[in-house]
Parts: sequence; structure tokens; C-alpha cells
Amino acid sequence: MGEGAPTGNGLGERFERLAGVMARLRSQDGCPWDLEQTPRTLTRHLLEEAYESVDAIESDDWEHLEEELGDLLLQIVFQARIAEEHGRFDLSGVVDGITEKLLRRHPHIFGSATADTAEQVSVNWERIKREEEGKEGALHMPPGLPAIMAALKVQGRAARDGFDWADADGVFSKLAEETGELREVSGGPGDAVERELGDLLFTVVNLARHLGVEPERALRRSSREFMRRYNLMEEEAQRRGSGLGSLSLEEKEALWRESKGKGTEFEGEER
Repeated sequence: MGEGAPTGNGLGERFERLAGVMARLRSQDGCPWDLEQTPRTLTRHLLEEAYESVDAIESDDWEHLEEELGDLLLQIVFQARIAEEHGRFDLSGVVDGITEKLLRRHPHIFGSATADTAEQVSVNWERIKREEEGKEGALHMPPGLPAIMAALKVQGRAARDGFDWADADGVFSKLAEETGELREVSGGPGDAVERELGDLLFTVVNLARHLGVEPERALRRSSREFMRRYNLMEEEAQRRGSGLGSLSLEEKEALWRESKGKGTEFEGEER
């Protein structure tokens, strides 16, 4: 099978059917809601579907993931359809563009280059990307990424050039230093606090990278666990005939400690 050859499972026909359904929805006598949408009004849906797909992956909910990936694909087809209507580009260009990019940036598969490790692949990818974009080696803040993801990306880029801590011990020391600096300015001007807090968060992301942990995923996990235990606290307070807000801080702390031993959504899961 050659590069870009059909898979033989009717995928091309199914994709064309999806594009045809979207074209019908956007036709003159199509769906009023779909006709009102613009690239900007759809951005919220694009982000929501991406995050819901991530949540399904982290929950090992593969049936739900299939549905969420379909919803995410819809947003891509929707954006491409609107772009085609305005003569900007079309869905074929989107598909061809990413296919050609994959071919160019995997010369160890589709060319004569060699790359035996994932790290070598990443280095080659970044080098080819810079050559294509005509950029020098300077770092660039990825536009639109959440702050944690952006920090992780720029740190990884610097690390590939050898600008990095030798091990996690150095980052732990830096974390203690940044914590002390934040404590020193706490209660002072808001700009100073924000700057030091940003440095602390940046260091936490760096530590996660050195420990081999995905920080965005770790934070979502902790947030879910907090919500689980807080909901248990509310249920127990109601069972005792009082609202959580009416309890003293000591009583809330006691309920919080009790909630820790009442099972967890993470038991038995590989996270």
C-alpha cells in the first residue's frame, strides 16, 4: 500500500458523507442554527469537545470517547465548511495539509533519516518545524494554549537544547526558593505577588516534567478528588440535619478527614 492510499474500509466514503451532511445543514434552506454560526461562535464548542474527549480518555470510557471524538471531528468539518463558503480553504486542504506535514516530519519513516528513540523523533520534528516556518531557535509562546500546557511546551523546547536541570533535585531546590520569594512579597503589591506566583507555578510544571508526570492531568485528578470528598462532606452534613455552611471549621475538617476513607474513583485505575 502506497503513501496516502485508501484503507479499503470505506473510510473515504464515510468522510465524504459527513462533509455532505454539513454542506446540507449550511445550505440556503438548511438548519437555522447552523447557518447562524461563525468561526468565532464555534470556538467554545471546539474547546469543549476537546476537553470532553480528554476526560473520556482519562476515565477509560472508550465508548464515550468514540462519541466525543465524533463531536470533535464535527467541529473541524464545521469550521472547514464555513471557510470554504468564504473562499479561504476547504476540508480537502485541511486533510491534505496534515497528511503532507506527517510525511515531511517523519523522514525516519518516509525518508532516509534515522531516529531510534522518541527523543530523537521530537528533536527532528522541532528542527523541521523551524525550517518550515523560517524561524530561528528562539522560544515562542504557543498561542491559545492553557498556561500549564504552554509552560510545559516551552520548557521541553529549552530542555532539548540542553538548558535544563540535571535532575529533579535541582528543581526541588528551586521550588523552595520560589516559595520563599512568594512568601516575602505576599501582602505587598499585586503585580509582585502575581510575578512570584507565576514563577512558582512555572517551577511546579518543571518539577512535574522531571518526575515524568503530566501536570494538567495531575491537577485535574486532584480537582476531581477534591470534588468527590467535598460532595461526601455535603451529603454527610445533610444526613446529620445541618448544612455544610453552618458547621464550624473544626467540624468541616473532621468531615474532610472522614471523606478520605470512603473509597475513591481512582482505586484500581492506572493514572
